[in-house]
Amino acid sequence: MAKPVVRLRAVQVAFGLATLVLVARAAQVQLLQGARYARIARAQRTERITLPARRGTIYDRNGTPLVLTQEVFHVGVAPNELRDLEGDARTIAAALGLNLSDVRERLLRRYGYFHGPFTPLQVEPLRAIRGVHLEPELVRFRPDPELAQTVLGRPGADGRPASGIERVLDTALTGVDGSAVVLRDGQGRRYESPSRLSAFPVPGCDVYLTIDAELQEIVEQALADAVERYDAEGGDVVVLNPETGEILAVASRVVSGASSASAFTSVFEPGSTAKLFVAAALLNDDLVDPRDTVWAEEGTYQLGGRTISDDNPKGWLTLEGVIKYSSNIGIVKFARRLTPAAHYTMLRDFGLGTPTGVEYPTESPGILKPPHQWSGTTPASLAIGYEVAVTVLQLTQAYAAIANDGILIQPTLVREVRTPAGEVAYRHVPEPVRRVVRPEAAAALRAMLHGVVYRGGSGMTAALSSYQLAGKTGTARRAGPQGYISGSTTANFASLFPAHDPQLVMVVRLDDPKGVYARLTAAPVTRAVLEQLLAARTGALDRTRLTLTQAPQRLDTTTLVGGAPRVVAWPMQVGAESLAPRPVPDVMWHSLRDAARQLHRAGLRVHVTGWGEVASIDPPPGTSVLPGTLVRVTARQRGGSGRRSP
Repeated sequence: MAKPVVRLRAVQVAFGLATLVLVARAAQVQLLQGARYARIARAQRTERITLPARRGTIYDRNGTPLVLTQEVFHVGVAPNELRDLEGDARTIAAALGLNLSDVRERLLRRYGYFHGPFTPLQVEPLRAIRGVHLEPELVRFRPDPELAQTVLGRPGADGRPASGIERVLDTALTGVDGSAVVLRDGQGRRYESPSRLSAFPVPGCDVYLTIDAELQEIVEQALADAVERYDAEGGDVVVLNPETGEILAVASRVVSGASSASAFTSVFEPGSTAKLFVAAALLNDDLVDPRDTVWAEEGTYQLGGRTISDDNPKGWLTLEGVIKYSSNIGIVKFARRLTPAAHYTMLRDFGLGTPTGVEYPTESPGILKPPHQWSGTTPASLAIGYEVAVTVLQLTQAYAAIANDGILIQPTLVREVRTPAGEVAYRHVPEPVRRVVRPEAAAALRAMLHGVVYRGGSGMTAALSSYQLAGKTGTARRAGPQGYISGSTTANFASLFPAHDPQLVMVVRLDDPKGVYARLTAAPVTRAVLEQLLAARTGALDRTRLTLTQAPQRLDTTTLVGGAPRVVAWPMQVGAESLAPRPVPDVMWHSLRDAARQLHRAGLRVHVTGWGEVASIDPPPGTSVLPGTLVRVTARQRGGSGRRSP
């Protein structure tokens, strides 16, 4: 009997020791290490997450959103939590616009996931369904994906902004992320816990650009039409306010290759638009008298072993005549009155060879060699726009100085930056860079540019029927790796509008247009933009400063050589028309001129594509619309394609 007793006592002792060890261990865990294991437990069922801050919105100058941040959702569904699998599947499919059979199939799994993005409106019916879990995400959204895309920028491979305003102002647009603690279930799925919010995210600042969205659309469409019509390789347009330096519109287009803001980054030899800089130097230093003349050699001139020729042969010409007829020979002879230092200084003062300072990455400084690198023929080359390379923005800035009584203004794309609270953190103030020429010289230059357009000059194809325009044509051979390319040119037209009190400066450039000359290609694009601008309701123009005048040579704007999509601007008195709806006039198969007049009389804006007679109207005739509605008119020649050759 002793052995069973011994065994029993041994078991009791062992059990007691085990109990003692367990109690001791429990005491150790609870009393000594309780806080540590509590932290481990919390870590296993909770997670700290980042709450992304909303990126600031980018607006145009009038408050039209160009880029904004939108909250979208992805949807997760735990089928075992659904109360009515079939009914909930139907609701999910209808709300998200998905195929019902696909939704059913996914709900047969442990967890159904529907990758969006889905809008807040789409997911709203799902919020009341038990078992549906919404995963929010902030994404960048453009109401008009094509509008000003090269200026606004694009995201890189890492999702961060890689170019444009998005990159330059990334610090201002980026907010401060918040954080929160969320709960996780046994499968690791997250559940929001509002009471555990650690820090609210702070949105980024909003940016207001100088761009006018309506003018930007007009410019982009006119450029696209011109590139197609003249079979050009690409082109650029910049519209600038000469008094403030604000860029109101900028468009760049290439037929092949990735799009970029080439108006800021690509350089070209300007050709005859550079002749005005010689005239500016001569006038500013009183080196020329209005009566002074040079012999233009009747079109051909030999200089240092090279032949300089004029497309429009002339004899004796004043400086005004040289600019009006764009005489290469005349400007080369007048340029002899300048020393290399004076010539170089004037070009440099106009901003050539140096970046403008616009808020855009990788802006090109252009090319301008200092005098010690010049050859014997460099002064002549510079006078006619060769051996110097500029961006479209640089040329626009230079002509803006002429419009602004001789003062060069730094261009800008940013008008204002506001904090999330609406406070103004930055507001653009015009920055004069320097005085380039005296006001009297600038006025004389504007008069010369006016003669180019209206007194039989090379820019008559840009002339408006009701308002005065000043401008200068420029056509230059295009350079390639092996020298100049035979038959290939760059055409550009620089203009001031209106001529005697400029509110806008515009430069149009076309790469290798089949119309060759600027007067047949770039100049009509300028007219197209201005006519549509005058017909629009945009605030880019102060209409109270416009003076309606009869052009010295009234042009038949339906038959001008070169052509461009355009309308005849109908002078409209602001506030004179009723705000009541009105029907779209029936102008089917009317001439463009007559159609434009009738539509403008009805208080409507007009965008024209094509030539000839009106073939279609959108909105259709008779549709009731509000004043200021944009009517798109397509025209064609009866029995033809509606396209003219240059």
